[in-house]
Parts: sequence; structure tokens; C-alpha cells
Amino acid sequence: MRLLIRWGITIVAVAVAAWIVPGITVDKNSSSILIFAAFAIVLGLVNAIIRPILALLSCGCIALTLGLFMLVVNAAALWLASWISVNLFHVGFYVNGLIPALLGSIVISLVSWGLSMVFPDKE
Repeated sequence: MRLLIRWGITIVAVAVAAWIVPGITVDKNSSSILIFAAFAIVLGLVNAIIRPILALLSCGCIALTLGLFMLVVNAAALWLASWISVNLFHVGFYVNGLIPALLGSIVISLVSWGLSMVFPDKE
């Protein structure tokens, strides 16, 4: 059940980012909720598998910038998830550049944090 709640939170966060951030677009030919749901799965897999590797490889920069470089790592993960979604799974979620990826990762993080406060994990 917790996994479904986290997935739902990510779907809402990705939808808000696509709505707010210019440069993040969704294919209009398909159902938007299916695009957001599929992209949330890809983003979750990228965050679980590739993002820790990126953070480990850039730990010097993260320490040097007192953690601010994690914004770049999160943006790279979002951009990579978009590329994987579009090119491998043909999901129409496009992140067009580094600045939209950076702004989108910030929006997704803030919305996910806020919704996680409203729907906490019950252990």
C-alpha cells in the first residue's frame, strides 16, 4: 500500500511540474494520466538505481558545494528519466534542456515533500 501511495504522490508531483515548468511538455495525443503514471515508474527506477551512482561519483562536488550539487544530480536524473521514457518506452514526457530539468526537479521535490507530509508513511 505504501508503494501505491508513493507512486500516486510522484504522479501528482510530475503533473504539477509539467503544468508549472516551461520546457516540460507532455504528448497531447495520449492520455495524460497514463503518461504521468508511466513516467513516475521510470523516474522511480532511475532514482533507485542510477541516482545513487551519480551521487557517489560526484560526492566531491557535493561536499565542496555543501550539498547544492545534489540539485544538478536530481536534474540529471529527471532528464535521464525523460530520455529513457521517450526513447525506450515511447512515453511522451519531454524535458527540453538543463534549466527545465533543474526547475522540474525542484518542483517535483517540493510537491512530493508536501504531499508526503499530508499522507505520511505509517509503519
